[in-house]
Amino acid sequence: MSTTAIFDKCDPATGEVIGQYKNFSQAEVFACVAAAHLASVRWVEFGFTARKKVLLKWASYVTKNHNEIAKLVAKECGKPIGDAALEVSIAIDHIAWAAKHAEQIMRKQDRPSGLLMFNMKAQVQRSPLGVVGVIGPWNYPIFTPMGSIAYALAAGNAVVFKPSEFTPGVGMWLADSFAQIAPFANILTTVTGLPDTGKALTESAVNKISFTGSTRTAKKVAASCAERMIPVVLECGGKDPVIVDTDADLKLAAEYALWSAMANAGQSCIGAERVYVVESVADQFIEIITDLAKKIKVGKDYGPATMPSQLNVIQSHLGDAKNKGAKFLLGGADSVKGAFVEPVIMVDVPEDSTAMTQETFGPTLAINKVLNTDEAIRLSNASSYGLAAAVFSKRNGEQIASKLACGMVSINSVFLFAAIPSVPFGGVKDSGYGRIHGAEGLLEYTYARTVVKTRFKIPLKFTSFGRTKLSEKVLTTLIKRLHGRGK
Repeated sequence: MSTTAIFDKCDPATGEVIGQYKNFSQAEVFACVAAAHLASVRWVEFGFTARKKVLLKWASYVTKNHNEIAKLVAKECGKPIGDAALEVSIAIDHIAWAAKHAEQIMRKQDRPSGLLMFNMKAQVQRSPLGVVGVIGPWNYPIFTPMGSIAYALAAGNAVVFKPSEFTPGVGMWLADSFAQIAPFANILTTVTGLPDTGKALTESAVNKISFTGSTRTAKKVAASCAERMIPVVLECGGKDPVIVDTDADLKLAAEYALWSAMANAGQSCIGAERVYVVESVADQFIEIITDLAKKIKVGKDYGPATMPSQLNVIQSHLGDAKNKGAKFLLGGADSVKGAFVEPVIMVDVPEDSTAMTQETFGPTLAINKVLNTDEAIRLSNASSYGLAAAVFSKRNGEQIASKLACGMVSINSVFLFAAIPSVPFGGVKDSGYGRIHGAEGLLEYTYARTVVKTRFKIPLKFTSFGRTKLSEKVLTTLIKRLHGRGK
């Protein structure tokens, strides 16, 4: 555990120190979690209606201070203010949706007891877990963690949030803003720090961890939590494909695929990294998207790499693609310049290059021609990742989408599933497991309790040492009649 009491937050573009934040120790993290447990008991007792009012007040507070938090997001990430403002707006919508729908989704459910247990009443209840630890990312420091924070709070849990060390100010702002309207302390707490602080949170007495970050780190988080049988939600990276069919609106596909790949300097787990375009329309598509990419202004349309070490990964992938024969239509292996990366468009990129197999997380896009959409689907699914995908087709979008091994697909659009609070967000394979957003996201932060009750007595007893041969015969006969015919 680091003994450094504070750490510096630097401007991603210049490296200048723009803030200093507390580096919470393990003992301090454990103390915050203990306090959150006490708060969680009162928060549950508050009930759905009261919690809803609090969360809607929070959404209102964030809305009224929209410009303030957007500027902080832009400053810490280095992204354009317009992108930061969009992120904040979507996060607000998620707070409100979770607040308004938690009671309905967590409502007690009566279930049929079946003919065997016809005299029993069966019910499933949903209860909050207690304290949820949220470990957030730096690329979308308010939108992404809010998908866990708001939903966990709405479900009745207290939350301890560890933001990325690259966006600690945003994490502090969230806890401070909630404190402005909270009925009492420690419902939402932020602990800032370096990676050891996050590790401490996984070793604390939380009841669940929701982590967003790399697959490599996610495995460490899962291993740490497994020691104490703590469940996890893991939202990891992606190598997200775009499929362009012969009947696609090519201008639309090029415009959206380019934005998906380059926005936020390519630092989006759901951003396009590879495009498979059917060869009959490939040349036209490539010409359109390359012309559009040439108009991008670095430093205006997107900012620097927020995490400096990612520049080495981007450089490595571009170098590997070049060495294996990829053709660069825009940019090249020399496109990494200081803290910024200029737009890169590659074609004919070997499928075994790291630019096609590993998450690049930069403003680069690999485009390969395919014979048909069947080949595009096969290559898309060949990845070890399975987070998101986009399909451009006027007639075949839903058919193609149904065959993709990933958690989310947009048809003739990109990213928009993230802005719809009612649908789940998450991936498969190396992209993680569990879901945030929607009903599934609320239920992630609860556990199911089954309650059965005798409605009326019957002469037959099955769970007693006084069980008779008649009871056994009746049970066996009934099972044979119900299931013996195989229908």
